[in-house]
Amino acid sequence: MRSVSISEICRLLGTSRQRYYRGIWGERRGRRRATEVVALVESVRREMPRIGGRKLYHMLGRELADIGVGRDRLFDILRANHMLILPPRSYHITTNSHHRFRKHKNLVAGLSVSRPEQVWVSDITYIGNRTSHLYLSLVTDAYSKKIVGYDLSKSLGAEGAIRAIKMAQASRRYPEEKLIHHSDRGIQYCSDDYQKLLRRYKITPSMTESYDPYANAVAERVNGILKQEFLLEELNLPFPLMKKAVKETIYIYNNKRPHSSCGYNTPEWTHGQKNLQIKTYAKRITARVPLP
Repeated sequence: MRSVSISEICRLLGTSRQRYYRGIWGERRGRRRATEVVALVESVRREMPRIGGRKLYHMLGRELADIGVGRDRLFDILRANHMLILPPRSYHITTNSHHRFRKHKNLVAGLSVSRPEQVWVSDITYIGNRTSHLYLSLVTDAYSKKIVGYDLSKSLGAEGAIRAIKMAQASRRYPEEKLIHHSDRGIQYCSDDYQKLLRRYKITPSMTESYDPYANAVAERVNGILKQEFLLEELNLPFPLMKKAVKETIYIYNNKRPHSSCGYNTPEWTHGQKNLQIKTYAKRITARVPLP
């Protein structure tokens, strides 16, 4: 049985040898590009395990352009390699609003947030697992989305929230500006000790007036990023190591991860300027900012 030459195959297929080989070379180039893209994505996801495609495209834009990969091609490669992110949805109740302490009015509904340290949003999120129950108290700047204070605790008591607000106060850049503290009606934020601190710091309290967890939208969004993108909830570490992991995660979130509502700048960069134009403070805050 004689072998069939490439020329004969091309003639049977109605194509030329040049086109045949161009197809092979193009396929090989495509595989090489895809391999390079996967390596670039993996290098980013070592620090941000579940960061999404749009932010990857922003962070890797120059490298992708150098190898001839655009946004659509990036998503095709991510899809083909099962690297697209579908964020899970979960919600753990950490709020007890049935208590004797005073509850404050919502002062931020419809408020236009136009500068850093105009509104801080606070929340407590559960990041425990079957062997340990851990609670992360966060204070986030509504303008820059920077986490300005945090504390990891084994308890839902007010102590963790108090340590977080103390850290936030110690890091203030604009102490002369008026500041609103927005939270849910949880006992931690309504407690006498927490409210005394707000008065001492001359921070005005504001609270949600509904039981919708997304009424405090900025806080809920940041909670989701830390748990779903950085996989904090899946770590099974001793408490001291878990505290270290939280510290490293928040540093990366503040200083390396681009935030879409900050014009794909980092929260740390955004916190140092005042050019954002916030549309609304409702269930979602959107923003437009010129790129640096």
